[in-house]
Amino acid sequence: MLIWIINGPNLNLLGRREPEIYGHRSFEQYFEELKAAFPRLDLRYFQSNHEGAILDHLQSIGFGQSDGLVFNPAAFTHTSIAIGDCLAAIQLPCVEVHISDIYKREAFRHHSYIKPYCIDSIVGQGLDGYRSAVAKLSEYLSAREARTQS
Repeated sequence: MLIWIINGPNLNLLGRREPEIYGHRSFEQYFEELKAAFPRLDLRYFQSNHEGAILDHLQSIGFGQSDGLVFNPAAFTHTSIAIGDCLAAIQLPCVEVHISDIYKREAFRHHSYIKPYCIDSIVGQGLDGYRSAVAKLSEYLSAREARTQS
């Protein structure tokens, strides 16, 4: 199973950015642990600070080029109708993830343009939210595959 993990703006600064909220590890360090935790999955990673680059990448992995997506759009969660439209178009099973609990932060962070196009949303688990998201997506994809083989 090929699962992409996509991170949005400023998540390239993990480990240095507001460690009281986001922790002390870079995502690249954590990603190696994540791959080791799911050895049967083909996990790949993409990060961009640019909305257009994220849209281009989503379109390139949609339509049968990937099995699923774990997506932390970061601030684009609350601003990007275009990314929501793209997720609706490519219809790739997606789990939204946020390191912090966006519902316990500023009010503008409470709305997600992404959530309606996701099978689940995981917030406030720190980096381990990605582990939960991969597990949830893997379960979903396995169940879907079992249904199609029946």
